[in-house]
Amino acid sequence: MPFTVLIPARLASTRLPNKPLADIGGKPMIVRVAARAERSGAAQVVVAADAPEILAACAAHGVRAIPTRADHASGSDRLAEACATLGLDGADVVVNVQGDEPLIDPGLIDAVAGLLSNQSLAPMGTAAHAIESVEDFVNPNVVKLLTDAQGLALTFSRAPLPWWRDGFAGGITALPAQPAPLRHIGIYSYRAAFLRAFARLAPAPLEQCEALEQLRALWHGHRIAVHVTAQPPGPGVDTPEDLARVRARFAAGDV
Repeated sequence: MPFTVLIPARLASTRLPNKPLADIGGKPMIVRVAARAERSGAAQVVVAADAPEILAACAAHGVRAIPTRADHASGSDRLAEACATLGLDGADVVVNVQGDEPLIDPGLIDAVAGLLSNQSLAPMGTAAHAIESVEDFVNPNVVKLLTDAQGLALTFSRAPLPWWRDGFAGGITALPAQPAPLRHIGIYSYRAAFLRAFARLAPAPLEQCEALEQLRALWHGHRIAVHVTAQPPGPGVDTPEDLARVRARFAAGDV
């Protein structure tokens, strides 16, 4: 199934100012992300930018980019505007690749896009991989999820999931064996009509409590298909320390 990769890019960042333009091996980070996405099976890769500086950086490196409003409350709102600009609607598949993932696996993009051709119940897809440490399991910055027998998400939470009633009686010292705990990976696929409708849904109380936008879809009765990958994602860039680690990997040719 043909699909479009949209990469939302916002210039403002509290932890890393001008993050999309941060230099990684001689190219802006947003260009590095687009280059990885172009190695997937996407029919087109488009940056949805909120600032002229991002548009100019993309143009200088041959990356297609379109302007979007600067006042969007979320990335999905920005993508909904981009869908309208590009004329995407109905069953067209869109994959949201975050603009701070310069090491994203192109194969993961393909897998998340493919969820929507294999799962008629879900207008939205995402990804996860197994949690391997108790430290990650209890870390609220590591988002956990549970799936049902059909590979559809039951819920997402910053709390440890699943809660092993008997095993955790004396504290969390080991991981539950079944079901194996899963870490959410922040990549999404959507049917374009749903993405445009999603941006108009009222925020959900659970979404606001957990600060997890994907809970809005579940709250309003929509399903999310989940691809479980054996490989953890490459490191994203949220802080100057993250940026230094990614720069080192590019400098060493470990990409």
